[in-house]
Amino acid sequence: MKALTVGGAMIDTIAIIESSRIERMAMSNADVSYLLMEEGRKTEALQISTHTGGGAVNAAVSMARLGFDVSTLVKLGQDNRAETILSTLEKQGVSTRWAQRDERAPTGASVLISSHDRNAAVFTFRGANTLLEERDLNDLAFAVDVVYIASLSGKSAERFPDLVRRAKAHGAMVVTNPGVRQLSARAGPFQEALRMVDIVALNRSEASTLVPSLIAQFGEGGPRLPLGPGEERPDIDKRPLSGGGFDMSVVQFFRALISMGPKRVLLTDGKRGAYVATPDQIVFCPSVDCPVAGTAGAGDAFTSTYAAYEALGVAPVEALKAATLNAASVVGHVDTQAGLLRRDDLDGRIAAPGAQFATRSWPLHFESPADDRGDLAAE
Repeated sequence: MKALTVGGAMIDTIAIIESSRIERMAMSNADVSYLLMEEGRKTEALQISTHTGGGAVNAAVSMARLGFDVSTLVKLGQDNRAETILSTLEKQGVSTRWAQRDERAPTGASVLISSHDRNAAVFTFRGANTLLEERDLNDLAFAVDVVYIASLSGKSAERFPDLVRRAKAHGAMVVTNPGVRQLSARAGPFQEALRMVDIVALNRSEASTLVPSLIAQFGEGGPRLPLGPGEERPDIDKRPLSGGGFDMSVVQFFRALISMGPKRVLLTDGKRGAYVATPDQIVFCPSVDCPVAGTAGAGDAFTSTYAAYEALGVAPVEALKAATLNAASVVGHVDTQAGLLRRDDLDGRIAAPGAQFATRSWPLHFESPADDRGDLAAE
């Protein structure tokens, strides 16, 4: 089975800092925290290492290890960073036939500072990643089974509708994992193209970014999940998705996006688990207990794995399990690719005794006493 990934290519420099050398400040009523370092002081690092990364590169390596014939469409500069990325991709069995070089900007790079729960602070230079143009898109590249569109930055995000159209013209499954900047600055073109997208994947922060643009059409508030007797309410259903001063229940959010065209909507909530919505139901899979060395790349692993398994004909709930396990393997490493599993290893972990997932499901559409903001406060 063939796949094409499109999006970012980066060189990641990762610094691991001892927890005692850096302070963390968390907010009590928000899902944000801050890393604090003393100004003007050299801070000793446990390790500093350099790796290849970026959404398109991570997804390409992930799908190659799952047995796909993968190529990638990325923009690189005319520099040594580009040579490193191309060499790594080729070693991983990913075709670089469609990779583009551009003298107008250097290859993208990131610096990640990780400590405490290893949720890194990231300094990003997007560089050539912002320069994807229509002339870079060769129709032959899209003659595949799956087109995975990672987060697009700068003017590259303007190519999103064209990327989707070219993929659908070849009958490909279209999967996208957009970032916050793309969703906030270019929400219009993104939502317009959603009618042609098969799978869209978001984390809670990204989903909240979409909320203000959905309110006018779908309304604020919304119903909560219809729990059975004694069933505990998931965390994501206790608090609404909030953005721009507006609130929307997770049920309303899933209904809104599914009605816009996608066959699947993935929503990850960190260690609190992940969800997939289909036109008929919402399925939940808990996270896996695992050591955490770094959280960067977990979303790429999750989405690319889910997409690969669905493309292979696996049911959503089983694809969700595979995605959860592969993402858990990735966070056990400081970089974004070392933990990516091969298909036989991943299937073995799914089937292994003790690897039982307490998955849950609810109907997407159900009778509710009130589809209004009051439902969010009920309980």
